[in-house]
Amino acid sequence: MEKSAKTDNFLKAIQKYADEQRNAMHSEVEQLKEEKIKQAEAKSKYDSEKYIKDKLEEVKNNETRKLAKMIQESQKQLFLERAKMTESIFEKAEKKLVEYTNTTAYKDSLIKSASAIAKQFVGNDCVIYVTEKDLDSASKIKSLFDNNIEVTADKTIKIGGMKGYCKAMNIVVDETLDSKLCVQREWFIENSGLSVL
Repeated sequence: MEKSAKTDNFLKAIQKYADEQRNAMHSEVEQLKEEKIKQAEAKSKYDSEKYIKDKLEEVKNNETRKLAKMIQESQKQLFLERAKMTESIFEKAEKKLVEYTNTTAYKDSLIKSASAIAKQFVGNDCVIYVTEKDLDSASKIKSLFDNNIEVTADKTIKIGGMKGYCKAMNIVVDETLDSKLCVQREWFIENSGLSVL
């Protein structure tokens, strides 16, 4: 019976050890399982946040592109509208200047321009360019110069006024209404507040 008690004790000890090992393994498995779940949750959270962040960034970039395109299109439309307004203003100004070239005040102004050019070309031969319709003032223009001058029509002068050219001095004096209007156009574009930034 003593043998049987020893065997029972031995079996109990083995059973206890097996239970302890099983419990330890079970705890270890539970711990590993918890760690893996935490890792999986952390990875899922990171992946979700990254996905959301990437999607938000993508949406933001798309919206930024759309906005930039809309702004660019608006600026283009604004530029075209302002250019159209400027063109309209200068077409009207050109018509007014053409009407002005039919007045006696214009004829007086033409002679003043010739006088100013004559002062610059004193003692030199020169050519004076005018519009076809201003050739009727050629004799008055010539009378203001002390040397040989030629008064000739220039088809590049669309509105009126005159240009003087002195070959000896290599100077061109532009007193045309065309160039004065062009200078005003540049000034207007810079100062009218109609430019697109």
